[in-house]
Amino acid sequence: MKLPKLITPLLISAAMLSSVSCGNEQVIKQQEQQTSITLSWWGNDKRNDYTIEAMQIFEEMYPDIKVMCNYSEWSGYEARTRVRMASDTESDVMQINVGWLKEYSPDGNGYYDIEKLSDYVDLTSFPEEMLEYGRVNGVLNAVPIAMNAQTVYINRSVYEKYGLDVPETWDDLFSAAKVMSADGVYPISAGSKSTWLTAIAYAEQQSGKPILNDDGSLCFGQEEFRIMIGFYCDMVNNNVMPQVEFYERINIDNGTYAGTIAWVSDAVNYCGKAMETGFDVVPGPYLTNGKVRPGDGWYAKPATLYAISKNTEHPREAAMLLNYMLNSKEMAVLQGVEKGIPISSSAREFLDEEGQLTGLQYDASVVMETNSRIRKMDPFLENASLIDIYVENCDLVLYDKGTIEEASDALYQAVREARNSK
Repeated sequence: MKLPKLITPLLISAAMLSSVSCGNEQVIKQQEQQTSITLSWWGNDKRNDYTIEAMQIFEEMYPDIKVMCNYSEWSGYEARTRVRMASDTESDVMQINVGWLKEYSPDGNGYYDIEKLSDYVDLTSFPEEMLEYGRVNGVLNAVPIAMNAQTVYINRSVYEKYGLDVPETWDDLFSAAKVMSADGVYPISAGSKSTWLTAIAYAEQQSGKPILNDDGSLCFGQEEFRIMIGFYCDMVNNNVMPQVEFYERINIDNGTYAGTIAWVSDAVNYCGKAMETGFDVVPGPYLTNGKVRPGDGWYAKPATLYAISKNTEHPREAAMLLNYMLNSKEMAVLQGVEKGIPISSSAREFLDEEGQLTGLQYDASVVMETNSRIRKMDPFLENASLIDIYVENCDLVLYDKGTIEEASDALYQAVREARNSK
């Protein structure tokens, strides 16, 4: 019985019960022979629809496996994951956030070792350096689906209107502001997280020091945080970018923001409407101070990953499902680039054959992948509380409520305390 495309897990269960109550011996026998496994993910309606459709195809390909789907939007998914991981009731196969590797598997034993299932999961489609993002203590806890990095998107139409090239350095942005600001146009824009990560890139380039050492300990001192705060304040005071509190994405659509900084995976979400109105938006190079190579100071991370529960009672079937989601043509074509440009060479080949490896997100992904200077991001750099503290201390300086020395010392103390508490 082929189920409707948008049927929910609840309706699937109801349909199965209905079949049993009707005395259909063939259906009953099939259900008794099936192995039932669970799959969980987060996302919007579009992601839910294509994933459910993909599961129907998987079940047709493997009629002895039944996939029960659990899904919701991000915040609900995150909250339920905490409960399920604590109670050992997580799904057999699950989409996870990269930060959860350290949170739920600090010793590498929090998830199933996927390399033990290599007879069923084709890991040769993934470069070893990409698999490293899913390793904890040498154990392959998860496989990344796609990579993500903060990327500069430039409305080339607006820049060309002012006789300017796509910016390559921070100074290029300040020079652009001198000619754009009279019309209320900002050369670049960013939300709070993007601003924080961009300021880290600038401070690393200026100081020659990484914010964190290789062992994860804090390397920046008060001086480097002073550079970060001073950089943001200079950008705002010189009309290079709007304050993050006044950042409005609609201004990307109308060209008031001639550029923005966002994740590769958010390329279309942020710039799609501007392109629909006729603007030529392109991914720019990773900005530098003109003294370092592009990519220095910038970081990349997995957009998301798939893991298998350490408690699964059906590792073979879970691995078969994982391989289908990562490497199959069916899943690749349905998913497209909605979760980013796939790392799997198999999935990427299928998308190329279907003509789906095009567009702004793909171009941004190419810029990211061809830049060897980008470093692996520590999840600590996305600490939301620290980002808020950074913006608050920048505002103290902008509104003359404190000195930059006081603000940078407060930020340094907050980051050091947060780092030492890990």
